[in-house]
Amino acid sequence: MIRIDVEKTFPAIRIEARFEADTRGVVALFGRSGTGKTSLVNMLAGLLRPDRGRIEIDGRVLFDSASGIDLPPEKRRLGYVFQESRLFPHMSVRGNLEYGMRRAPRAERRIALDEALDVLGIGHLLHRRPRELSGGERQRVALGRALLASPRLLLMDEPLASLDGARKAEILPFIARLRDAFAMPVVYVTHAMDEIVQLADTLVLMDEGRVAAIGPVEDLTSRLDLRPLTGRYEAGSVIATTVAGHEDEYGLTRLAFPGGELRVPHVDAEIGAAVRVRIRARDVSLAVGQVGRVSELNVIPGTVAEIAAPAEGQRQTDVDIRLDIGVPLWVRIARRSLAELGLAPGVAVSAMIKGTSIDRLSLSRRKLDERTPMGDEEAPTGRLP
Repeated sequence: MIRIDVEKTFPAIRIEARFEADTRGVVALFGRSGTGKTSLVNMLAGLLRPDRGRIEIDGRVLFDSASGIDLPPEKRRLGYVFQESRLFPHMSVRGNLEYGMRRAPRAERRIALDEALDVLGIGHLLHRRPRELSGGERQRVALGRALLASPRLLLMDEPLASLDGARKAEILPFIARLRDAFAMPVVYVTHAMDEIVQLADTLVLMDEGRVAAIGPVEDLTSRLDLRPLTGRYEAGSVIATTVAGHEDEYGLTRLAFPGGELRVPHVDAEIGAAVRVRIRARDVSLAVGQVGRVSELNVIPGTVAEIAAPAEGQRQTDVDIRLDIGVPLWVRIARRSLAELGLAPGVAVSAMIKGTSIDRLSLSRRKLDERTPMGDEEAPTGRLP
């Protein structure tokens, strides 16, 4: 369990952050720039001292102002991956990786070099220098170096922010493999919702130095009251599903959820595998009454659960609606459509979602089994299933 209760005053912001989160999986800190995400991670790492408070990970106190405890970074046994790879330029890839391994006492080394090379796909890069690597390759090596130090917790501060779209799409699957193969607990800082969907289990929403909300990704992304924090344009719902079947003839996969099924572009996963789906609010249309033949692959019955009030003093052309389709679904339509359809809480509707609107960054495979965090005697070896 991660327990944080810290305060720190800066010239431009005061951080008063308090939350608890399970160390299983990925805890994502999400919010606009300047909300204190990086400062909070630096306090965890021991790079920044809180004015007051306490930081505890799995019962081990890293900082406690009342007791005078303030472990130095090297004693905290936390890994840190920054926006820039920060590899040693005079060392080869092998040298950088072995440096990380030497940071862990031999008796506490949980991950072998070969295992890290396999999961991160960097075995062919061992003799290169950092200047000879692409941005994505450098970040994968930085991940490997941090991983081989066998940290109790891995901190990642916007590790993809400096990469272009192609390199970002390249490295995301490797971070997911790291999470699943080694059951490595991660605190992940980002302002990109697609990274949240791909990687995170628990979402911590930060606003002006405070924790505004914390909970499962699926819950927080569907709450209309959190719209200002989750981002309005890219906002939408995240739904937990399982693979129900494949339609190979059309390149589609059927995903089951409590309210029915979704058809999405093919997912390379076995029947019964867990898949998380992000559906943007702007990609959903609504219909009242009988729906005829339409091009949308997904027509799902539901009920209007909530209609968001317009922002005070603003003239908005659209409106946000939360549907109940067995799970919450966030929809955005024109205010005129709201009036013409006569929508109100309790009205039955059909939600129509294009299968082509759900891209591969909107789909994330998940593990169904409970994972054992690093440091436990039953931690896995790191081999992929």
